[in-house]
Amino acid sequence: MSIVISNPDQRMAEIAEKVRNGERLSLEDGVFLYKSDDLLTIGQLANEVNLRMNGKKVYFIDNMSLYFTNVCEAHCAFCHFRRDEGEEGSYTLKPEDMFDFIDQHYHPQLREFHIAQGHNPHVPFEYYVDCIRALKKRYPDVTIKAHTAAEIEFYSRISGLSYKEVLETLVEAGLSTLTGGGAEILSERYRQKMGVGKATTDQWLEVQRVAHSIGLKTHATMLYGSIETLEERIQHMILLRELQDETNGFMVFIPNSVQPANVNAGIKRRVAAFDDLKTIAISRLMVDNIPHIKAYFINLGTQLTQIALTFGASDVHGTIIKEKISHAAGALSPEGLTRDELVWLVKGAGRIPVERDTFYNEIKVY
Repeated sequence: MSIVISNPDQRMAEIAEKVRNGERLSLEDGVFLYKSDDLLTIGQLANEVNLRMNGKKVYFIDNMSLYFTNVCEAHCAFCHFRRDEGEEGSYTLKPEDMFDFIDQHYHPQLREFHIAQGHNPHVPFEYYVDCIRALKKRYPDVTIKAHTAAEIEFYSRISGLSYKEVLETLVEAGLSTLTGGGAEILSERYRQKMGVGKATTDQWLEVQRVAHSIGLKTHATMLYGSIETLEERIQHMILLRELQDETNGFMVFIPNSVQPANVNAGIKRRVAAFDDLKTIAISRLMVDNIPHIKAYFINLGTQLTQIALTFGASDVHGTIIKEKISHAAGALSPEGLTRDELVWLVKGAGRIPVERDTFYNEIKVY
């Protein structure tokens, strides 16, 4: 008796064959995967790709998140971190103010400062340069990861310098890599609808292109779960994949779901875990030339992060200390984890924890 394979089953089988033969998936393939309810097959394929690329190793870093200012000229609909100048809760710190916080949590194994902040038009570009320089002078052994591509575009506007000149000035001050934010969804329809008052799709990609051209290795994100279409999610991944083909400058792709505005928001206001896992897996399958997919425990929560490690993810971020942006938008996860907790999290998923530096050089295999 012959077995009749339905159309969706046949299409999934064709995609699986492409994945296993190392063939690149198309926009149509990606959208099909998003529309499929066969989460386990999608996850299995992503797991196969990740094991081929990274084995069972899962990476994390001992890092600290810093926020020099929450004042921002942009009014993105999804952001609950930003403030206007003079608004209650707004702040713009001097480096000396930040030193007090750092010194409370500093230890010799700290590898990285991860700086996230607003686009504050009330201070000059030199303020941002001075913050980097002061950090590097006081903590010379800590790598500085700071500034999204959207921030670089903002600094170019307020300084009159080119993207390359802005980047070279920051690198001279001590910057080692850009963060991945500001990408949100790389679609002008989305960016206009969501009031993303910062770099356009083309500008974000161009800043990354320039950064890679001067030798910086960088990060890329996607913020999903609001008004974007499935096609826009996949097109976002393809744009990153195409730039990676050109520059080979991205180290990791970080898909993050939109958080609700209230920590007490119910389940209906949150992206479904099913969608989170599917997005991690599809990211691994679509973005086939970026070494790592990050399961960001701040965004996913610790237990879903463990599961994501068998759905294509090979990085869980880092210790962080005290995360603010996602928690301002209602994240339920811890504000940070200790090294021991991260090791336990990874081992609990049957994987090998690897402490890394910013550039995925291995520090210790547990």
